[in-house]
Amino acid sequence: MSTANNEFSAEHLPASVRNAPELGVSLQDQNGSLAPSEAPAAGEPSWRVDVTDTESFQQLVQLSNQGAVIFALWAPHSPASVSMLEQAEALVNSAGGNLLLAAVDITKAPEIGQAFQIQGVPAAVAIIGGRPAPLFNGPIDAEALTDVLGQVLQLAAQQGLRGGFEPVVSEEEKPLPPLHAEAIDALDRGDYAAATSAYTRALNENPADSDAKIGLAQVHLLERVAGLSLADEREKAAADPTDVQAHLNVADLDIAGGHVEDAFARLLRLFKAVDTEAKTSVRERLLELFTVVGSSDPRVTKARSALMTALF
Repeated sequence: MSTANNEFSAEHLPASVRNAPELGVSLQDQNGSLAPSEAPAAGEPSWRVDVTDTESFQQLVQLSNQGAVIFALWAPHSPASVSMLEQAEALVNSAGGNLLLAAVDITKAPEIGQAFQIQGVPAAVAIIGGRPAPLFNGPIDAEALTDVLGQVLQLAAQQGLRGGFEPVVSEEEKPLPPLHAEAIDALDRGDYAAATSAYTRALNENPADSDAKIGLAQVHLLERVAGLSLADEREKAAADPTDVQAHLNVADLDIAGGHVEDAFARLLRLFKAVDTEAKTSVRERLLELFTVVGSSDPRVTKARSALMTALF
């Protein structure tokens, strides 16, 4: 996949849209001027998705069969790319669902930048019906960006891909499922049994509910550490390197306190030092703490690999 070096080049789009007229009303106000380059105010709809992994990238590629998805590649250290992203977001939002903006911070998802073979930021690539169309790779002014997105809209419309995307709802704005809300309310009251019951019922209804699995593991952790003294447990563990319960308690307290690597290292050392029966308890606790921290966390990936090595 090739990209333009500096500004958008019309050769990247089919001949039918190379000489497209200026952007229509959907991206302009009633006077025909460019929409303000501002992020949406709180409560206003937005059509921006922040892409952080290849899974969400693939999902957005699939959505391009509905309408054009604009991948805007940027980085916090590049003021030009931050400005481009703000302008693109304002324009895409003013399209009212005809376009979808995929914002890619290449410092967090460098593999996506590599997939597009970009030479730096700012850069943008449209995907329409699963097919990429490089737009620009380098600084671009507001007028040129408006023209580029107008041509993309026309190309998508000619292919019958008119968008109709729903506004993006942030994780903070999404309402909790009823059983999850019930569990959180129970935790706020310190009622671990009720929280466990709510998450367990959620898993019975949907065994693939990953949030409920994480929530249940977190409840179990909070219940175990309630009333424990870190100083006392550390003293017990230091006095006996094979005191399994003391080391499990310290690991729990470390996880609850944010000392993830310390907790994993302690349990991995313990796993190697105890007998077969105790190894089962240590392994089970490690797996549960992996769930608490999150399977995608690099510290979990590293510790899981170390556990597999110790097993074999």
